[in-house]
Amino acid sequence: MESAINVLVSQFKTYAGKDGSANTLSKEEFQSLVTSQLPNFVKNASDPATIDQLMNSLDANNDGELTFLEFWQLIGSVANQHGGF
Repeated sequence: MESAINVLVSQFKTYAGKDGSANTLSKEEFQSLVTSQLPNFVKNASDPATIDQLMNSLDANNDGELTFLEFWQLIGSVANQHGGF
Protein backbone atom coordinates (compact mmCIF):
# COMPACT_ATOMS: atom_id res chain seq x y z
CA MET A 1 0.00 0.00 0.00
CA GLU A 2 2.87 2.36 0.74
CA SER A 3 4.20 1.99 -2.77
CA ALA A 4 0.78 2.89 -4.21
CA ILE A 5 0.65 6.04 -2.07
CA ASN A 6 4.20 6.93 -3.12
CA VAL A 7 3.17 6.63 -6.78
CA LEU A 8 0.17 8.91 -6.21
CA VAL A 9 2.31 11.54 -4.48
CA SER A 10 5.02 11.29 -7.13
CA GLN A 11 2.55 11.61 -10.01
CA PHE A 12 0.85 14.56 -8.32
CA LYS A 13 4.18 16.37 -7.92
CA THR A 14 5.21 15.57 -11.50
CA TYR A 15 2.05 17.04 -12.97
CA ALA A 16 1.84 19.89 -10.46
CA GLY A 17 5.43 20.90 -11.17
CA LYS A 18 4.79 21.59 -14.84
CA ASP A 19 4.06 25.25 -14.12
CA GLY A 20 6.82 25.61 -11.55
CA SER A 21 4.90 24.84 -8.34
CA ALA A 22 4.93 21.17 -7.31
CA ASN A 23 2.52 21.90 -4.45
CA THR A 24 -0.67 22.56 -6.41
CA LEU A 25 -2.34 21.49 -9.64
CA SER A 26 -3.67 24.18 -11.96
CA LYS A 27 -6.76 23.34 -13.99
CA GLU A 28 -4.58 22.52 -17.02
CA GLU A 29 -2.28 20.29 -14.96
CA PHE A 30 -5.29 18.58 -13.38
CA GLN A 31 -6.83 17.86 -16.77
CA SER A 32 -3.52 16.51 -18.05
CA LEU A 33 -3.14 14.22 -15.02
CA VAL A 34 -6.73 12.96 -15.16
CA THR A 35 -6.67 12.40 -18.92
CA SER A 36 -3.40 10.49 -18.92
CA GLN A 37 -3.42 8.74 -15.53
CA LEU A 38 -7.13 8.19 -14.76
CA PRO A 39 -8.78 7.80 -18.18
CA ASN A 40 -10.99 4.89 -17.10
CA PHE A 41 -12.06 6.43 -13.80
CA VAL A 42 -13.11 9.93 -14.88
CA LYS A 43 -15.71 9.87 -17.63
CA ASN A 44 -15.35 12.58 -20.30
CA ALA A 45 -11.99 13.68 -18.89
CA SER A 46 -11.17 15.47 -22.13
CA ASP A 47 -14.29 17.64 -21.85
CA PRO A 48 -13.42 21.05 -20.33
CA ALA A 49 -16.87 21.30 -18.69
CA THR A 50 -16.31 17.98 -16.91
CA ILE A 51 -12.91 19.14 -15.66
CA ASP A 52 -14.37 22.49 -14.52
CA GLN A 53 -17.14 20.75 -12.60
CA LEU A 54 -14.77 18.22 -11.03
CA MET A 55 -12.18 20.85 -10.17
CA ASN A 56 -14.82 23.08 -8.56
CA SER A 57 -16.12 20.19 -6.47
CA LEU A 58 -12.61 19.38 -5.18
CA ASP A 59 -11.22 22.92 -4.73
CA ALA A 60 -12.24 23.42 -1.09
CA ASN A 61 -10.67 26.87 -0.70
CA ASN A 62 -11.75 28.09 -4.17
CA ASP A 63 -8.29 29.29 -5.16
CA GLY A 64 -8.41 27.73 -8.62
CA GLU A 65 -5.77 25.14 -7.80
CA LEU A 66 -5.76 21.76 -6.09
CA THR A 67 -3.52 20.85 -3.18
CA PHE A 68 -2.69 17.19 -2.69
CA LEU A 69 -5.31 16.92 0.05
CA GLU A 70 -7.96 18.36 -2.26
CA PHE A 71 -6.85 15.97 -5.03
CA TRP A 72 -6.95 13.06 -2.57
CA GLN A 73 -10.75 13.48 -2.36
CA LEU A 74 -10.93 12.38 -6.00
CA ILE A 75 -8.96 9.22 -5.22
CA GLY A 76 -11.35 8.41 -2.38
CA SER A 77 -14.40 8.94 -4.57
CA VAL A 78 -12.90 6.82 -7.37
CA ALA A 79 -12.23 3.98 -4.90
CA ASN A 80 -15.78 4.29 -3.60
CA GLN A 81 -17.33 4.15 -7.09
CA HIS A 82 -15.32 1.10 -8.10
CA GLY A 83 -16.19 -1.32 -5.37
CA GLY A 84 -14.14 0.37 -2.71
CA PHE A 85 -15.66 1.43 0.55
